[in-house]
Amino acid sequence: MATVELRFSAQPEHVRTARLVAAAVARRAGVDEAVLDEVRLAVGEACSRAVGLHRSHGIAAPVRVMLTEEEKSFSIEVGDEVPGSGRGAAVGGVEGAEPEAEGDGADDQMGLAVISGLVDDVEVSSDDDGGVIRMSWPANPASAGS
Repeated sequence: MATVELRFSAQPEHVRTARLVAAAVARRAGVDEAVLDEVRLAVGEACSRAVGLHRSHGIAAPVRVMLTEEEKSFSIEVGDEVPGSGRGAAVGGVEGAEPEAEGDGADDQMGLAVISGLVDDVEVSSDDDGGVIRMSWPANPASAGS
């Protein structure tokens, strides 16, 4: 199992770099070329969400991105340091709060809805240390070099 860890300051301009790294590692892991745009978009949404949460809560800690290549899958975890940031999230039919009518809550829920539309296997979790969005895709490492 190969893992790449990326940490970046909560600045919007770093989201593009995270997308590019995620696509490169996904390609190397054997994720189907037709799915790479979805990987880029989903990582962009998850990272943008984490950056927004950090900035709105005044958190200076970096956003964490873990890219993990396993035997038949490729997963990405995007973590933030905002306590309870995933609570009440409705993703892919998982019960949760409805989007708030105004403010960042509605944007947050919209970002999660976009991610759930792009990724079949997505989990959102959080605790008192922060939240994590975990996404995974099938991979075929044997075809990665072709």
